[in-house]
Amino acid sequence: MPQTQTDLNCRSNLNQLEPPGVVLFSKRDWSYLQRRYNITPRELEISQLLCRGLVNEEIAKSLNIKHGTVKTHIRNLYRKIWVRNKISMFLRFVGDTNNSLNKSGIDKQQSPI
Repeated sequence: MPQTQTDLNCRSNLNQLEPPGVVLFSKRDWSYLQRRYNITPRELEISQLLCRGLVNEEIAKSLNIKHGTVKTHIRNLYRKIWVRNKISMFLRFVGDTNNSLNKSGIDKQQSPI
């Protein structure tokens, strides 16, 4: 089936998408997650970039490391956090930070997420 101009425009737009420029977790949240899961500083950097929407190749390029090294760090993160994919890791982080806010008595509506 031949591709229409609309199909081609949609494909080129998908290639130009950028990660959202939103701060999902505060420094306090990241500090809590690092302590909770015993995450190394490099694993923390990688998890922050993953949660910003970067793919493995972009993470490797931004940290000036090899793609295989990124995959190794991600595999170690999954093992420590007990998840199997990036979405599960992100959801676990959201749940954990929300739970930590509830236990500390901070109103969730006032926290940046």
